[in-house]
Amino acid sequence: MAVRVQKTIPFMPGRWVFETRDQAGRELADFLATMYAGTDAVVLAVPRGGVPVGAPIARRLRAPLDVIVPRKIPIPWEPEAGFGAVAPDGTIVLNEELVPLLGLSEAEIRAEARVVQQEIQRRTRVYRGNRPPPATAGRLVILTDDGLASGLTMVAAVRSVRRNGPSGVVVAVPVAPRSSVRRLSAEADEVVCLIEQERGPFAVASFYRFFPDLSDEEVIRLLDEAQPVLRGEAPA
Repeated sequence: MAVRVQKTIPFMPGRWVFETRDQAGRELADFLATMYAGTDAVVLAVPRGGVPVGAPIARRLRAPLDVIVPRKIPIPWEPEAGFGAVAPDGTIVLNEELVPLLGLSEAEIRAEARVVQQEIQRRTRVYRGNRPPPATAGRLVILTDDGLASGLTMVAAVRSVRRNGPSGVVVAVPVAPRSSVRRLSAEADEVVCLIEQERGPFAVASFYRFFPDLSDEEVIRLLDEAQPVLRGEAPA
């Protein structure tokens, strides 16, 4: 699978690269437009942080913008850490190295995934409201987020989207460690990354000067603003 990296750095230089997620999205949109302008694309962003990245991409490509909500499956006794991810349709991706060390049975894994999937469905309803999900069969799907960490949640998103028969799946992110770029390159038709970090500790937030937590209301506003543009109207 193809990988397009704009810049590779050995490790985080100790200074932010992007002011905001919106700036990162605009730069990513410029990069993607050289390859995908004029295509019948759909942009699916991972909320919350992926939506302000996806909005300028959708505007530049004049593509629908919507969300896809994969989430990590937490370790029961250490919920801040995860051992896998699940997508809205129930697609499960596991950390194959970690799971054997946890001693969880298949039934326990599925039980944890069901709890997460219920939260996924709730969040999807909040963000999408009454809008139907965008049609993806036969279309190019561009999946985006504000960055990749382990990449497991994005793997779950790719595998889930594949089930609907798109013409192709592209993962496009501003930043990622090399290990995650490689992981996604085995899943997506193309991985586009502005800055790939070769080694060392990695944190998405360290690449942004401003990296605030987003509210559900901010995500909904960005999604609502995308709708008039798709109909050829000026945004309010």
